[in-house]
Amino acid sequence: MITMDAHQTEPVLVTGAAGFIGFHLSRALLQAHMPVVGLDNCNDYYSPQLKRDRLAQLRPWSRFRFVEMDLARGRDCQTLFAQNRFGAVVHLAAQAGVRYSLENPAAYINSNLVAFGHVLEGCRHQQTPHLIYASSSSVYGANRKLPFAEGDPVDHPVSLYGATKKANELMAHTYSHLYGLPCTGLRFFTVYGPWGRPDMAYWTFTRKILAGEPLQVFNHGRMGRDFTYVDDVVDSLVRLLPQPPQPTEGSPTAATSHAPWRVFNIGNRTPVPLLEFIRLLEEALGKKAAVEFMPMQAGDVQQTHADVAALHQAVGFQPSTRLQDGLEQFVTWYRTYHNC
Repeated sequence: MITMDAHQTEPVLVTGAAGFIGFHLSRALLQAHMPVVGLDNCNDYYSPQLKRDRLAQLRPWSRFRFVEMDLARGRDCQTLFAQNRFGAVVHLAAQAGVRYSLENPAAYINSNLVAFGHVLEGCRHQQTPHLIYASSSSVYGANRKLPFAEGDPVDHPVSLYGATKKANELMAHTYSHLYGLPCTGLRFFTVYGPWGRPDMAYWTFTRKILAGEPLQVFNHGRMGRDFTYVDDVVDSLVRLLPQPPQPTEGSPTAATSHAPWRVFNIGNRTPVPLLEFIRLLEEALGKKAAVEFMPMQAGDVQQTHADVAALHQAVGFQPSTRLQDGLEQFVTWYRTYHNC
């Protein structure tokens, strides 16, 4: 469902357009006859070929223009905003992954903090009507209250990745307060689906099951995740895009402000135990998995569960795709893409 003016001439800037969610969002906007400038640095965190293959799906659209750029390069980002006028900016480019932040923290500082600062500056000077940016369920860190609600405190991150995403929310609030920049942060909960990321468990487990390799199952399987199908994420995004946040009257919460700033959970409201997830994946693949139980990994959390009442109140929609249905869609795509 796209409710923005499909005849607008100012394109939407989608950063991370060669990435998982950015690709799906760009395609949805193009299918709705909206112009898109897609930006990505196409780094090698995972297969650049997968990123090029996603872009190959977008390039035939006449309303799509691709810019290869590292947003951490301040002058390049400044030039991008000086030479273009955007109807909205959706900032999805980031260094993703909780565990990789233990190995390469500098990548998170550069991509998630420095680059985001440059995007905020560009939006400020251009007076962008609406900036939507990717946050993460990782901001909830060591929180034990479930489900996670946007108004909960997020003061105890357990990974550098989660800390950078909380920092993004704070940075955006500052720009919203000082310059009136409308900013919406989206806390994504374990997004999965076709054209996904090879570093995610559903992809890794699929590859290993098909190859007959054992799965490493952390915390001895005592884990749960709120899996969110990518189409539901895109539907949430496009419904929020034409609705920049308004200042809150009265006393703001941790998720609202007297500035035009807001954060929303984007989750499926249904945490699934890890062993149940593996069982559903086995069914979709038609093959059993061998399992090696492992201790809890540093930076990980035991369970995630999204409260999405605020999203539903704002746009009348909430993710609802069943995990078994979404996994079947992913497996079908995976077998086609890898010819297996």
